[in-house]
Amino acid sequence: MTRWLLVAAVSAALAGCAAEQLPQQVGATAAAQLPAGVTLVETYTPKAGEIGIPYRKYRLANGLTVLLHEDHSDPLVKVDITYHVGSDRELPGRTGFAHLFEHMMFQGSEHVADEQHFKVVTEAGGELNGTTNSDRTNYFETVPSNQLEKMLWLESDRMGYLLPALTEQKFEVQRATVKNERAQRIDNRPYGRMNERFEQAFYPVGHPYSWPVIGWPEDLDRTTAQDVKDFFRRWYGPNNATLTIGGDIDVNQTLTWVNKYFSDIPRGPDVTPLAKPLVTLDKTRYVSMEDNIHLPLIQIGFPTVYARHKDEAPLDLLANILGGGKTSILYKNLVKDGYAVQAGASHPCQELSCKLTVYALANPAKGSALAPIEKLIRQSIDEFETRGVTDEDLQKVKIQFRAHSIFSLQSVSGKVSSLAANQTFTGNPNQIGNDLARYDAVTKDDVMRVFREYVRGKPSVVISVVPKGGEALVAAADNFTPTKPAIADKAVMGLSAAALPEHSSFDRNVMPLAAKAPVLKVPELWDAKLTDHIAIMGTQSTETPTTELIVYLNGGHRLEPLNKSGLAALTADMLNESSAKRSSEDLAQALELLGSSVSFSASDYQSVIRVTSLTENLDKTIAIVKERLLEPGFKDTDFNRVKQQTLQTLQHMASDPNYLANEGFSKLLFGSDNSLGISSGGTLQTVAGITLADVKAFYAEQYRAGNAQMVTVTDLPEAQLLAKLQPLTAWQGTAMPLPAAGSLPESHPGVVFLIDKPGAAQSVISIGKRALPYDATGDFFKTYLMNYPLGGAFNSRINLNLREDKGYTYGARSFFAGGSELGYFEATASVRTDVTDKALAEFMKEISHYYANGMTPDEQAFMRASISQGKALDYETPYQKAGFIRMIQKYQLPHDFTAEQDKIIAQISIEQLNQLAKQWLDPASMQMLVVGDKSKIEAGLQALGYKVVNLPL
Repeated sequence: MTRWLLVAAVSAALAGCAAEQLPQQVGATAAAQLPAGVTLVETYTPKAGEIGIPYRKYRLANGLTVLLHEDHSDPLVKVDITYHVGSDRELPGRTGFAHLFEHMMFQGSEHVADEQHFKVVTEAGGELNGTTNSDRTNYFETVPSNQLEKMLWLESDRMGYLLPALTEQKFEVQRATVKNERAQRIDNRPYGRMNERFEQAFYPVGHPYSWPVIGWPEDLDRTTAQDVKDFFRRWYGPNNATLTIGGDIDVNQTLTWVNKYFSDIPRGPDVTPLAKPLVTLDKTRYVSMEDNIHLPLIQIGFPTVYARHKDEAPLDLLANILGGGKTSILYKNLVKDGYAVQAGASHPCQELSCKLTVYALANPAKGSALAPIEKLIRQSIDEFETRGVTDEDLQKVKIQFRAHSIFSLQSVSGKVSSLAANQTFTGNPNQIGNDLARYDAVTKDDVMRVFREYVRGKPSVVISVVPKGGEALVAAADNFTPTKPAIADKAVMGLSAAALPEHSSFDRNVMPLAAKAPVLKVPELWDAKLTDHIAIMGTQSTETPTTELIVYLNGGHRLEPLNKSGLAALTADMLNESSAKRSSEDLAQALELLGSSVSFSASDYQSVIRVTSLTENLDKTIAIVKERLLEPGFKDTDFNRVKQQTLQTLQHMASDPNYLANEGFSKLLFGSDNSLGISSGGTLQTVAGITLADVKAFYAEQYRAGNAQMVTVTDLPEAQLLAKLQPLTAWQGTAMPLPAAGSLPESHPGVVFLIDKPGAAQSVISIGKRALPYDATGDFFKTYLMNYPLGGAFNSRINLNLREDKGYTYGARSFFAGGSELGYFEATASVRTDVTDKALAEFMKEISHYYANGMTPDEQAFMRASISQGKALDYETPYQKAGFIRMIQKYQLPHDFTAEQDKIIAQISIEQLNQLAKQWLDPASMQMLVVGDKSKIEAGLQALGYKVVNLPL
């Protein structure tokens, strides 16, 4: 995805026009009503027809910036606190602090007990997390709106009173957790270490981006608890933070609470911006690495500017032309012709630096060597100068950026994140208008100028990632070796004697009570028939002028023959290609010019068509849906390319331990004679046997109107929406019955099945059994309630044991999953290789104890509060609403089925829940699978007393 799309999609509505100051009289009145020490900085309300996020901006005397955004469309509120500190504030040899602190901030503070932060938010029905990148760290909670004061109590306590609760033991546990996260997300993932190697070659020695955000392992090892405390004192003051609150709030009451909880926290040391010198290279640097992969990868990066530089926008457009999808030069020259399975270009930007990157995954069917791929990439870059920039290139930028800006306004979460990020990095929360204007102003000459200034003939960094033993495949021999910078004497520079909070004006040990619970707003639904065969269910949502339409076709993987597994997915992929009238590139161009998306996919029980459109462009978008659906091209050239890509992707996925675990566990539970035991994506053997004739035959069976149901969320009234869908009434065909389900295998409890993954950095453990199919108010729903304290919440028994107490994993969980015919129970985690046997034993201990004794009354109360209040978060975005509608439609549920669920949650007894544990969690019935390095883990598993059996895939 190019930078200009990424900004819009991830940073939400990057707002524009300078904020409007309050009229003097209104401003004076408002200022007089403000709490002491609070200043109103500005207020902004979009003008008619303007895309923007209304907000009020305040500043406390201690320097804390506060942004408030009212949105009463749903009874929820999001609280975000962003600290302007990321890994860029670390020092050489002292890396990983910012990310480690993201973990430490959840471990309790002076007035909040250990693990209480997670418990309080979850019990309130909320969601929470924190993230760290190179430039900032943020923490956020989304909760029912009656829980807001409690969230401010939590956030303020860890801002002002964290250090008294920071113990050596907590530090060691979280250091182990970070190491597990690194092992899971980087070391045990294909290409996981590529960026670290690339950045070392790309940036000068000691540059803040030359080390990974998660830190180097050896740096984490040398870190002390005192280092962590010093890092907190240096960077986590209120004057380096932005508190953003959005949703169903009362502004005056919210500001009063903010002042109460945050005003007595003293400001921290002053923070000055980092310099932004442009990165330069003296020559092209080649680096390479071997990895447990199948597809060789090449990435080329050119240094450019930094975020919000005047050349950022034209560079984004240049990247889009080079490699932004099916209309790009790289797609035409590498993917379309089969030299690469994937290829693309992007222009990712950070606060201090941007880079224009091009990548390609070589297609081994045409050769795995990367030197020819690099040559094709360089030729494609040269081709741009001849091709130039078209009027349509510029038009797409304007339309797509506007569309993504509108889509990003669909959730309070997106709006709050946008306001927070823009305030942090620019001092102006509202950048939508500015961004729309700067992309709208890009000219053809601008794009050609930045191409010549930053790309044409310029030095770059070229990294080759090849399979183990594939050194001969690299693009060129390495000519660069990174220099290790000297280790900084101190972990933190510029630390002054920060003031400690004085005695609070209130008792911080008392957690605020929640206000009266808000009334949940379940969408009002309508039912209709588009034709005699096609039922449609929808709701009107006027928050944004957009339409979400999803077509579900009963069948999917379940409809295809077992020996043709992957046929449903391959057919969907073909429907994303050419029609009988236009090429896939022409169709992609048409959608880009509308700011719309139309995608076909398939899963276990259904094929799906998802349509997302600005309502103003819905007519033209539906015309493309009709063309793709009723007039598919099914061209030999498309089929051969798509099939080859699928085969290579399957072979690539076999290098991922998590994929192997999913496939192996499905096979263990459901066997090879049932579709649920085989991936909906198929296997190398089944996909290899699929022909274009098979695709056409499956299309004829699957894509019938009689198999289809539709759901929609739109700003249009029902009648107007149905009128716009009339072109699809030409769709015909009766329903196709599903074939008989295959037989199920014998279970093998008490046996550990082992899939060997030599060199795996972690082991993936899966424990479980076949269980109930889905139902909304019966025993399946009740097993969800029963499992919640065991493994369904962050502070569940399993996660607290394996992650927080033992430090074995980055996260562990258990759950019941149910389809329309069958379901299963699974407990799973990725764990350190050296504790695979101990982790398995702890899993079984927790399951056994829960089976024998059930949940406690406190756990039952926690479950009730968390799940019942959490429903306030379920229907916010159009896609969430569409998912809710689909459950009603698919399972023929009453529109108010959630009321029955509420009754069950409130009335189900602890005896009923514990009886369900007795029924479904017998440890003697559990099957066990481990994916890991057999040479390192087999003996330990055998020592537990289990028979270990190799499981081939």
